Amino acid sequence: MDSPNLIRRIKDNRAELRKSEAKVADFVLANANGVINMRIVDLAAHSKVSEPTVIRFCRALGFDGFQSFKLQLAQQLGLGSVYTQFAIDDDDTVADLCYKVFDTTVGSLLTVRDELDPHILEQAINTISSARRVEFYGFGASGSVAADAQHKFFRLQLSTAALTDPHIQHMSAISLGNDDVVVAISQSGQTRALLQSVNLAKEAGATVIGLTPENTPLSEICSIPIYVNMEEDMQAFTPVSSRIAHLVVIDVLAMGVAQHRKPLLKEHLKRLQKSQKALRTAEPH
Repeated sequence: MDSPNLIRRIKDNRAELRKSEAKVADFVLANANGVINMRIVDLAAHSKVSEPTVIRFCRALGFDGFQSFKLQLAQQLGLGSVYTQFAIDDDDTVADLCYKVFDTTVGSLLTVRDELDPHILEQAINTISSARRVEFYGFGASGSVAADAQHKFFRLQLSTAALTDPHIQHMSAISLGNDDVVVAISQSGQTRALLQSVNLAKEAGATVIGLTPENTPLSEICSIPIYVNMEEDMQAFTPVSSRIAHLVVIDVLAMGVAQHRKPLLKEHLKRLQKSQKALRTAEPH
């Protein structure tokens, strides 16, 4: 399925383009803001191709011409939903860092939102709502997401656990059954130990929901894959945006489950709020 995010669609389809069309793709990817103010003759000149090649490039992406392509690009730039990974320069100020990190995170969240399939989300929510037990699996940064998820769903009176050790995951996975759910969280979708845990859970009869990039080993073996497609420099920085995107998707699932279980939760949440107040310091008079 073509992504609704134009920049990602260009990247996904670049390998299928002709060599000359790929030149246009590369220039657009590197100069998205400038392209929206260009004429077709300008883009052709900067890409070192002919004007008909620019038209073919636009049509290869599903547009009837350059103007409709440029309009969608401008709309996404205006919404901040064209995701680009920030790059840190040695002379960046703290203010520069602040804008780069926030802008990248906001843009990436909008990209993930636009690519989520509501029907898949609904299927996942229904499955979790009726589960006997829900276990969240993840390692590293994904392990912190699993812990956060366990806390959120525990409040909804579900039997939950967050497991971040492969040995414990394996032992728990083989004890699951047909009424149980595993939510496997991975920013790469390729972690061998996690794949092993998921396979054990499936063999035991559990349903596996995956928060993972599309076309990865994890997405292909999950019962209900929820695609969270991110691109980050894993060498230079902790994958901050991926973690936040996973946290927000967990929030969507938790809100959906809370809607399903609202009649059961009303009194429980009141008691929970009262118990939490007792742990806080007294308010000043």
